[in-house]
Amino acid sequence: MRLRKTLELAWNILVHSKLRSWLTIIGIIIGIAAVVAIVSISQGAKQELESRFGQLGADIITVSPGFSRAGGFRGPGENGGTSGINQENLTAKDTLALKSVPNIKFIMGQVSGRATMKYLSDSGSVNVQGVDASVWKDITTDTLDSGRFLIKGDIYSVVLGYNRANTFFSKPVEINRQISLEGKSFKVVGILSEGSNNNAVIIPIEAARSTLTDVGQNEFDSITIKVDDVNQIDETINDTVKRLMLSRGILKTKDQDFSVSSVTQLRATITSTLNTMSIFLGAIAAISLIVGAIGISNTMFTAVLEKTREIGIMKAIGAKNKDILLIFLLNSGMIGFVGGLGGIIVGSIASGYIGLLVSGTATGGGGGFARALGNTAITPELLLFAFGFSIIIGMIAGAIPAYRASRLKPVDALRYE
Repeated sequence: MRLRKTLELAWNILVHSKLRSWLTIIGIIIGIAAVVAIVSISQGAKQELESRFGQLGADIITVSPGFSRAGGFRGPGENGGTSGINQENLTAKDTLALKSVPNIKFIMGQVSGRATMKYLSDSGSVNVQGVDASVWKDITTDTLDSGRFLIKGDIYSVVLGYNRANTFFSKPVEINRQISLEGKSFKVVGILSEGSNNNAVIIPIEAARSTLTDVGQNEFDSITIKVDDVNQIDETINDTVKRLMLSRGILKTKDQDFSVSSVTQLRATITSTLNTMSIFLGAIAAISLIVGAIGISNTMFTAVLEKTREIGIMKAIGAKNKDILLIFLLNSGMIGFVGGLGGIIVGSIASGYIGLLVSGTATGGGGGFARALGNTAITPELLLFAFGFSIIIGMIAGAIPAYRASRLKPVDALRYE
C-alpha cells in the first residue's frame, strides 16, 4: 500500500472520531504546554541569575559578622549544631590578619548606615556605604556611566547609583555637583551605570565614620576580598576561615562568629534549588503527558473496535499486516502531532504571560528571585524536543492497539458486528 493512501486512511480515522480524538489531543496539549512553560521559565531564570552573578564577580569573597547554625550560614566543616547566631563585629585587625592569606589580591573593609541626603531643595533618607577609596575601584564590579571612581586622597567625594542620581530627586544630579549628607557637603565625582548598583551612595570610609552616627570607629559591616586565581577560590575560603579563627582566638567551629561566602557558592546553591524545582514541576507535567498517552491508547483501542470490519475488508482485498499497523501508528502519531503543535503554541504564550506577571510582581517589590523567574527562554531546541516528544508519545501509546489491529484475521474481522 502506498504511503499517501496510508496517510489518507489514518487521517480519515482521526477526522471521523472528532470528539474523542480532540479530547485526547487537549490532554496532550496541556502536558506539552506545561513542559514548554516550565522548562522555558527555568532556563530563563538560570540565564538571568548567571548574568547577575557574572556582574557580581566570581572572584569575590565576602566576610560577614555572625554565624548561624540553624540552616543559615554554614562554614567549612560545619555539620550542624545548636540553633542560634554568634556575632562579633569585624575590625581592622581582621583585615590585617587576612592580608597574609595566599591568593588574596585586594582586601577592603566597608561600613554602611542611614543618612539624610539633600540636593537643592529636595531631601530623603538613603543607605550610605563607606569603602576604602584606595582599592574600591579594583574590587568593585560596578561600571561608570559618567565621572570616575573614588581614588586615594578623596575625603568628601561621593559616587551615586544611577537611580539615586537621576530619579531620587526632582532634578537629576550631575557630575561635580554638591550634595549634603547629614549636613556635610560632598562632591559628586561619579555616577554608576544603570543596573550596576542603582541605589548606591558610596563615600570614603573615613568620611562615613565621621558622618554616619551608627558606624563604629574601628569596625566593619563586612570585608570584601578579591582573589588572584578564581580556580583556587575554595582553598582561599578555607584559608580565610582558618586565619580568622586563629586571629580571633576561636578554637572550635561551633564558636565561629563570622561567615565567609562567595558568589560561586551562592550560584551553586540557587542553581541546585532551581534544578530541584524544575524536576518537581516537570514531574507534574509528565503526569499530564502520561494521562494524555493513556487517552491516546484508549482512543486507538476504540478506533480498532469501530474499524474491525473495515480492517477485514482491507485484508481481504490484499492489505498486509504491516499496512494495517502503519495506518493506526500514523493515526496515533497524528494525534501527537496536533497535540504537540498546540502544546508549544499554548506553552509559549503561557510562559510569556507568566513572565510578565512575575516581572510585575518583582517591580512591585517581589525581589531579585522573582525578577529571575520573570525571564523566559524559549529556544528552538526546546520547541523541537517538545514537538518530537509529543509525536513519539503518540506513536508509542498507539503501538499496542495498532499491533492488535494488524493481527486480526480477515474472516474474524468480517464477522464482527
